[in-house]
Amino acid sequence: MSIQFFTHEIKFQLKNKTKLKLWIAGAFKQYKKNLNSITYVFCSDEYLLEINQGFLQHDFYTDIITFDYSTKNEIESEIYISIDRVKENANTLKITFEEELNRVMIHGILHLCGCKDKTKKDKADMRLAEDKQLKLLKKML
Repeated sequence: MSIQFFTHEIKFQLKNKTKLKLWIAGAFKQYKKNLNSITYVFCSDEYLLEINQGFLQHDFYTDIITFDYSTKNEIESEIYISIDRVKENANTLKITFEEELNRVMIHGILHLCGCKDKTKKDKADMRLAEDKQLKLLKKML
C-alpha cells in the first residue's frame, strides 16, 4: 500500500502526513476496498485547468480531479488538488483552509470507493460520508 503526496510548481507543505495516511487507509478499509497506491498532487488553479481542458474537455476551474486506474480488486489513483481553489472555497465557506483541504481530499477517496455526487440525493449522501470521515480525522489529530 502506498499513499504519496507531491506538489507541482507551487510552494505548499502538507501538515500531519502520517495521520492523513492512516485516515485515508482507514476510509478504504471501511468501504472494503484494497488500496494499492494513491498519489496526491497539490498544484495551482492554472495547472489543474490545463488537466481539466486536456483530459476532460472541461473549460473551468475545479478543486479536484481524480484519475482512477483501479482494477477490480486494487485501488490505484492520482488525485490532483488545486490549492488556489481550496483556499478560495475555504474563504467563501468561512471555514479553515485545513478543513476544506481535508474535505476535498476525502471527497476523491469516496469517489474511488463508489460514492457518487451527480444527483441531489447523491450529493447529500456524499456530504454525510465526508462529514463522517472528517469526524474520524478530528479524533486522530
